[in-house]
Amino acid sequence: MNILSFFGYLPLGEGFGLNTNILETNIINLSVVIAIVISFVGDALRSLLENRKQTVLNNLREADQRALEAEEKLNQAKMKLDLAQKKAIEIREQGITTAEQEKIQFIRQFEKDFEFLKQLKEQTIILQQQKVIFQISQQVISLALQKVKSKLSKRLRFTFHSYVNNFNVVRLKNYNVK
Repeated sequence: MNILSFFGYLPLGEGFGLNTNILETNIINLSVVIAIVISFVGDALRSLLENRKQTVLNNLREADQRALEAEEKLNQAKMKLDLAQKKAIEIREQGITTAEQEKIQFIRQFEKDFEFLKQLKEQTIILQQQKVIFQISQQVISLALQKVKSKLSKRLRFTFHSYVNNFNVVRLKNYNVK
């Protein structure tokens, strides 16, 4: 009933109007103004806020999508890095193994070549020794023959010559007799 009595105090016939004097406004006028503002501006404000909300949500979804894509690319890059590191380790190990094999093969070939050169040196020394021995033998034989010739030419007299001939004749006779 208090509300009905309140309407009884309102003057009749003045109509409904907007009181712009803040000191004279009452709660009813303020509520009417706020209701009008909310009804007209509220829909636009709600629409604006809804659009902003959708924009923010879309931006969040896009950011999440980009984050997932970046994480996927990061994981792929990590996998590629791991694979490249494993490949590098494998290549390094193969290089070390190949280097060791080459080193062993080089040492073996060097030992073979060294042994071959030692044998070749020994054969060359033996050959040179044989050449020297042959040359010395030739010189000794040549000198011996020269000495024999000189002795024979000095001793070759008729008596010695007849004695050698007679001795050889006797030997031939004895040889024929047998």
